[in-house]
Amino acid sequence: MSKNAQNNRKNGEPQGGGDMKVPPKTLLVWMAILGLIPLIMFLQRQTPAGNPETIDYAKLKFISENDLVEKGVINYDPQSHLQEVNGIYQGYDIASNGEISLKVDESNEPIPQPFTIKTVIMEGLQVQMLESGKFKTTQPNTMLTSFLFSILPFLIIAALIYFFLIRQIRMAGKGALSFGKSKARMLSKEKNRTTFKDVAGVDEAKEEVSELVEFLKDPKKFQKLGGRIPKGILMIGSPGTGKTLLAKAIAGEADASFFSISGSDFVEMFVGVGASRVRDMFDQARKSTPCLIFIDEIDAVGRSRGHGLGGGNDEREQTLNALLVEMDGFDTQDGIIIIAATNRPDVLDPALLRPGRFDRQITVNLPDINGREQILKVHAKNVKLGPEVDLSVIARGTPGYSGAELANLLNEAALIAARANKKSIGMLELEEARDKVRWGRERRSLAMTDEDKKITAWHEAGHALVNVMLDHTHPLHKVTIIPRGQSLGSTMSLPKQDILNRQKREMEDMIAVMMAGRIAEQIVTEDISTGAAGDIQQATQLAKAMVCQYGMSDRLGMVQYGDDNDYVFLGKDMARSKAYSEHTSQEIDVEVKRLIDEGYQTAETLIRENREKLDLIATSLLEVETLDGSQVEDIVKTGRWDPPQPPQESSTADAPDVSQTLPQSDTEKDGPELDPGFGGASPATA
Repeated sequence: MSKNAQNNRKNGEPQGGGDMKVPPKTLLVWMAILGLIPLIMFLQRQTPAGNPETIDYAKLKFISENDLVEKGVINYDPQSHLQEVNGIYQGYDIASNGEISLKVDESNEPIPQPFTIKTVIMEGLQVQMLESGKFKTTQPNTMLTSFLFSILPFLIIAALIYFFLIRQIRMAGKGALSFGKSKARMLSKEKNRTTFKDVAGVDEAKEEVSELVEFLKDPKKFQKLGGRIPKGILMIGSPGTGKTLLAKAIAGEADASFFSISGSDFVEMFVGVGASRVRDMFDQARKSTPCLIFIDEIDAVGRSRGHGLGGGNDEREQTLNALLVEMDGFDTQDGIIIIAATNRPDVLDPALLRPGRFDRQITVNLPDINGREQILKVHAKNVKLGPEVDLSVIARGTPGYSGAELANLLNEAALIAARANKKSIGMLELEEARDKVRWGRERRSLAMTDEDKKITAWHEAGHALVNVMLDHTHPLHKVTIIPRGQSLGSTMSLPKQDILNRQKREMEDMIAVMMAGRIAEQIVTEDISTGAAGDIQQATQLAKAMVCQYGMSDRLGMVQYGDDNDYVFLGKDMARSKAYSEHTSQEIDVEVKRLIDEGYQTAETLIRENREKLDLIATSLLEVETLDGSQVEDIVKTGRWDPPQPPQESSTADAPDVSQTLPQSDTEKDGPELDPGFGGASPATA
């Protein structure tokens, strides 16, 4: 930001954008003017404190001669022959014999009485009052006072005219001319204390941008060898991976000025404002070199041109044109580096990505297990962890989490620990926070009938049993019939390591696990419910991706059918038709159904062959509501389960017997109808 812009901000003038806002100084001036009016009226009519008594000349003479006055002031007005006397005398009573007695209060103290009088004081009485030492004389400058009181109304009227008319007209003129001013916010070198130590989990990205830091610190090092630093860097990555934080760290490490602006800040209701703001932003940057310009969500103004649905002049395109010209017009020797961030690089205009503009593209990926542990350690500095907390365990259990989600995880754990009145955050709070961030919060207050719980227990038991018995599934984390998020129950599985690639057998087993919930319900109740809606949706999406994207169908071969865009983005997509024939579409449907049917058959065979284990898992869930993956594995291996010892104060009279199984289909034929998507949750995968 230039010095003029900073001075304007200090003076309370409107910033770029021309918003007509009343500055705080104006409000204070108005309050002062309005407060002066009653103050002046009060000063004109002010009288001594207390409720003074207006006395006559005879009483003034009496209290003065009898030494009853405590103190007093004689005011001489040169423009009047009268003198004003203000003071306090002691209250008294006169007896019938003429004796004077003072009035006293309960503590035997004299009662003071304020008095005032305007009169002509005789010379003898005046001399006597002054010689007593209890009276003082004042002679105010009435000419100055009269002048001020006479001119004050005109000053107030002039101030009202200035603030109502002249000043508002000036502000309106500045606001109209400042629409084209840049809204970029400057983060000075002194305020920006973010460094690479605050950025974790993106080591490769930090190495790539370290060149920028060296260039901003010592440009001559590169210029001697004829090297040219990239003009612009485009950061690509999922939301929450730390693109903005990395840009701030570059400016903090290089001790350079940092301009931050969003892509949407360029666009305004007036035509041409966006282009004007782009030019003004670069003008300000040239005055603060070396500096960094960070444009967040650049896809708001950098989308491909010429594919709109309507004709005419496009304000967004004019803004993009100005940005392209400015990036091509300034030299890298100026010390200005542009960093942009987006999570939609596929929609950017090709002219932005050519060499000479955004020379380098840096992908900020989701952190791996080591990166997640580093991110947790960075955010753990702001919270109080217990001595038993092992962040590496949490890092292994959070595959696919971004940096923002990990920060939210620690914050949720702190809130959970605070609600429980704990002095530090333990592993239990971190585990609960992880499940809450990924799968939603537990809804223990949800009123579920016994029939709902039974159906949910068998549904989740089917998922858990098949998940443990198949060879290519992720390890079972836990299974619960406590409602969480959108589901009445959940079967959660977590991979041992970060998922970098997926195998065909793994996805086929995942489909079988998804189908197991519906099969378990149907075997036990001889009926089906709507609880498998989410399972069916996920299984269909996975099977369709195997056929259309991954080439895992022998019948259709290694051909991609359709594209990755699930929605219309540009106008050219409106007229795009399917890239395959109707016959191929039917073949795709057949293959998708075949994959799902095969998974269904696999799951049904396993469940029928291990019916006793299924019943044992379900009845165990009805008793304790949540089973860990190791407990389910023990049930599958040994065919028995030892329930945990219940607390002594709790009664187990109503707990179901684990050794028993529920009645067969003759008693559970009619299951309750559940809302779509609220049945047992499908296995959660990272």
